[in-house]
Amino acid sequence: GLTTRAIRFYEDKGLLSPERRGQTRIYHPRDRARLTLIVRGKNVGLALAEIKEILSLYDQHDGCVTQNRVAVDKFRKRIALLDAQRREIDLQIKTLEESCARLEAQIVEQVKAAGNGAAAAKSTARPAKTKKPEKAIV
Repeated sequence: GLTTRAIRFYEDKGLLSPERRGQTRIYHPRDRARLTLIVRGKNVGLALAEIKEILSLYDQHDGCVTQNRVAVDKFRKRIALLDAQRREIDLQIKTLEESCARLEAQIVEQVKAAGNGAAAAKSTARPAKTKKPEKAIV
């Protein structure tokens, strides 16, 4: 769930505008749908300004065609950015793995040269790769 503070923040940014009755805010299905879209947008890394732009196109009276086209364009750009980041991360991982292998080989040679044998070499063994922990769904 979202905190009241987060919801108020989205209201202050113009992303939500619930009906008000005195001090009470009334959230209609449309407001809840907008809130769902805001959260989804944030979860995939869209900026609030991008989310606001997409939401503002809802009332274009074209069956949401314009809204959906803009959303798809923003999503495709985000995918391209994430793909580039993934390639960079993969390259960094490869570089680090190669460095570890090179350094581990040096350690083995250094230990052999020092006469300490397998016991010291064993302590440098690379830990087994583990799966990434699953992201908790809150």
